Amino acid sequence: MADADTDGAAAVAPVRFKSNYAVTRKIEPFYKGGRIQISRDGKFMFCPCGSKVNVIDVETGALLHSLHQDEEEDVTAFVLSPDDEVLVTGSRALLLRQWHWREPSCARTWRAVHTAPVATMAFDPTATLLATGGCDSTIKIWDMIKHYCTHNLKGSSGVVHLVKFHPDISRLQLFSSSIDYKIRIWDLNSSKCVAVLDGHFSAVTSLAFADGNTLLSSGRDKICMVWDLDTRQSKRTVPVYETVEAAVLLPEEGDFSQLGVKKQGLHFVTAGSKGILRVWDVATAACVHTQPVPFVLREEPSERSLSQCQFVPARNEILTVSMEHNIVFYDAQTLQLRKQLAGYNEEVLDVKFLGPGDSHIVVATNSPQLKVFELATSHCQILYGHTETILALDVFRKGLMFVTCAKDRSIRVWRMGRAGRVTCVAQGLGHAHGVGAVACSRLKESFVVTSSQDCTIKIWNIPESLTSKAKAALISSPEPLHARVTERGHDKDINSVAVSPNDKLLATGSQDRLAKLWSCSDCSLLGVFSGHKRGVWCVQFSPVDQVLATSSADGTLKLWGLRDFSCLKTFEGHDASVLKTIFVSRGAQLLSSGSDGLLKLWTIKTNECVKTLDGHEDKIWGLHANKKDDMVVTASSDSCITLWQDVTEIEEKEAQAKQEEQIMKEQELSNLLHEKRYLKALGLAISLDRPHTVLTVVKAILKEPEGRRRLEENIVRLRKDQKEAVLAFLVTWNTNSRNCHEAQAVMETLLKHEAPDNLLQFSGIKSAVESLLPYTERHFQRLSRLLQASTFIEFMWQNMRLADVAQQDQGTL
Repeated sequence: MADADTDGAAAVAPVRFKSNYAVTRKIEPFYKGGRIQISRDGKFMFCPCGSKVNVIDVETGALLHSLHQDEEEDVTAFVLSPDDEVLVTGSRALLLRQWHWREPSCARTWRAVHTAPVATMAFDPTATLLATGGCDSTIKIWDMIKHYCTHNLKGSSGVVHLVKFHPDISRLQLFSSSIDYKIRIWDLNSSKCVAVLDGHFSAVTSLAFADGNTLLSSGRDKICMVWDLDTRQSKRTVPVYETVEAAVLLPEEGDFSQLGVKKQGLHFVTAGSKGILRVWDVATAACVHTQPVPFVLREEPSERSLSQCQFVPARNEILTVSMEHNIVFYDAQTLQLRKQLAGYNEEVLDVKFLGPGDSHIVVATNSPQLKVFELATSHCQILYGHTETILALDVFRKGLMFVTCAKDRSIRVWRMGRAGRVTCVAQGLGHAHGVGAVACSRLKESFVVTSSQDCTIKIWNIPESLTSKAKAALISSPEPLHARVTERGHDKDINSVAVSPNDKLLATGSQDRLAKLWSCSDCSLLGVFSGHKRGVWCVQFSPVDQVLATSSADGTLKLWGLRDFSCLKTFEGHDASVLKTIFVSRGAQLLSSGSDGLLKLWTIKTNECVKTLDGHEDKIWGLHANKKDDMVVTASSDSCITLWQDVTEIEEKEAQAKQEEQIMKEQELSNLLHEKRYLKALGLAISLDRPHTVLTVVKAILKEPEGRRRLEENIVRLRKDQKEAVLAFLVTWNTNSRNCHEAQAVMETLLKHEAPDNLLQFSGIKSAVESLLPYTERHFQRLSRLLQASTFIEFMWQNMRLADVAQQDQGTL
């Protein structure tokens, strides 16, 4: 009953028209490949992204700042010192840069001396020596305190892609590997290669030191090798049956019993082409634990393959990075997922708010995986199920269930559980081509409508039993869905479908330039909306009126009446295709997105474009408003997802507060003038930034007895910034002959009391003098002409008087 009352109150409340949106958050690509590093305290993550390195807060996933290089060359390698103080980057411009990353500022730049880009870097444990391995087959060692190159190690063949210092600094040894698959040990005392560890038959991908005398190496030849550094021989070869990108040693202390570690001895974790973490016992060369994953394992490398793996002691977590640029943190003791961040989203094709309080967003990127972002923490769930690119999605009214459709000709129904975990509850197959558009029923979770490149529309019933089982979390594997009705709808691809608020009608928009209205019960055609000159990209029902909105590649939006199928209004303003449109402000306004990256807000009653928002650099495919109608999310081909806040009320309050403040100040100014407190009046008028008001004060001072002297006294007592403001104002006054006397009086005071050197320090003095000179000359010329004219009149008057006097004298005689 309370809900009904609140709904009634909401219905009675007047519609607040929106006037502006502001960006509150952007989910941008922050990692595009390369080695990721974590700070020693586990709080910050450093991700290379093209020509910059991004510093990410691990807890919130927020981008804190970026280390930008001056040149637009990509970062080829970077390294953070063991004490977290120094970060060094190397770029394609063959320059090395040392950064104070917390500020962030570049401390120094120097030439790398390599003849090709730096491929890898490593600090020694004391952070005093830096090793750089180049694509020119050389390794250089740099003294980071005295700033010079101490060693130039030659002898490797091809790109040196791995360098690592021995943890015991007294040994002064450097380990490296290049594309000849050998591990070289360099003695830094003699600058010579003292040993070559030959055992791998493909690229060596990682090196890890168990103690001073044991080294673990992993390779793309599907093996890991354990080396004795005293004898420099292989102690054991562990076949892992996948291309290994990283091998991480588990710490000796700690309870890893859940990972199959039953006894003392060396154990390590491998990550590679299969996309899973596996734990191995060195003593038996056996896999003791395999991480369970929600996808089918493939033998060959795929987008799920892992490219990096590292142990983060401060968080007691294992970090992995996939080929899809997803960064995942697992509990080191159990390998349970703790946190997942998406580094790069590629082209974003659709986005919707999700969750009862719109706490999440669900995103379809150019990939078979679905991403669900928790807005508070940036934690990203990756949902597996579709086998080809997901093209569209829609959410049911309550915000817990949603539907996706993909190029694999299937649709899937998903449900979010109480803990925010999303599972697939149903799957439907039946279309002959990729499914490009989907819409959910509006009143209840009862049916789904899809359209495909095969030009058909299908209506899929969702049984109540399925909904209740999904609610109780009783579904272990997706249940099959069957299409209730199939209808050939258009002659070309169907781009969009929409269901009316009462679930009785559905609309479709197609490349054949038509939009059509259908009955939901039997999919019978009710009418055709004809008028667009190019394909229709989006159709949307009004939440309150019997109206349909369409947007098209012809750059227009149209509103159509559902009774007679006539065009009621056309909105013109976009210079490119209008890809999406939604109703906001309870159906009183429209928000549209274009292929030029612009959003436009329209008021339906006036046909007026209220605001144009520029937030993307490419096509905006996704556009959705939350239930409260105070936020909008957009998604674009530029890989960015942007959250917009309705700031109309905030701006109105600010404008009102500003207006009230202005009125108060004007009243105060009037009181000050009345009380003849001219200095305060001048200061207040200058703070209002109104040249005319300041002029009024100056005129009031000059009207006083001894006005010139009083003006001088007041001008001299002003602060320097106030004098600069007055100088800028008098330039404006001087352009008008009515106000030139006041302008000249103030200028005289400034020139008389300010030394030339002080005047030269004034901001804008050059342009002020340039503007003052021509008008001042013109005023003086006018005064000169006036003086000449008055002298002539005086002369004429005198002569006329003399003639009259002479005549009178003669008359008296």
